[in-house]
Amino acid sequence: MARTLYDNAFSPFARKVRLVLEHKGLAFESVDALTPERRDALARVNPRLEVPVLDDDGLVVVNSADIVAYLEQRYPERPVYPADAAARVRARAWERTADTVLDAILHDISVFMWAFPGSTPPPGLREAAREDLEALYGDLERTVGRAGPYVCGELSIADLALFPHLTGVRLLDVPFSEERHPALLAWYRRMRALEICRGDIARVQAFLGALPADRPPLQHIVWRGDRVEWLLAHGFHDWFVGEIRAGRVAWPRA
Repeated sequence: MARTLYDNAFSPFARKVRLVLEHKGLAFESVDALTPERRDALARVNPRLEVPVLDDDGLVVVNSADIVAYLEQRYPERPVYPADAAARVRARAWERTADTVLDAILHDISVFMWAFPGSTPPPGLREAAREDLEALYGDLERTVGRAGPYVCGELSIADLALFPHLTGVRLLDVPFSEERHPALLAWYRRMRALEICRGDIARVQAFLGALPADRPPLQHIVWRGDRVEWLLAHGFHDWFVGEIRAGRVAWPRA
């Protein structure tokens, strides 16, 4: 059986799917689909030009949550959805939080580092991010403290969806701390000790290490719903309209 993951080491959504594949012990070929030479190949399987995409012996599945749901049904061994119905609901809710809320905040404050290095974010952006993240960290602290050792008791999609996003919060200067979030930090260290997570971190570090130091800034960034919603909900309308007028905003294909 041929199984291909259209991947990218920097995408938290692709990293989530890769963690699920590796947790389940499923062999697959990984291709970095965000390189210019693979643009046409990615467009053939996902016209939105987004990763991840899974081609499982000719069956193409897009969207990370849909891929995970497909893998769980098709390959139920070593499940990532809890057997208990209530725990499963909580795990899916945390996956959705990672995919929407957490991703939006971290993406919107990180573009000034990886897309437009040296540029200045609009005033108040990082403070808004810290406020929202502090509330989210508090929720996670209470959840892990009650459930333990993982977010929903046993290792689940909640952990595998949250982990790729939370690996970058210290670099972005929006960290959780041992003083305020001891249970969350213990969970994070527990996750980092897992073999699949060690491999994930190593791939990200190798990817970042291979980027040329003198790479030019991007001409534009592709924005999508949750990331735009977070900006507008916090009052950064003028900045975003300015980005549109400057031609630095692009939209996913329909």
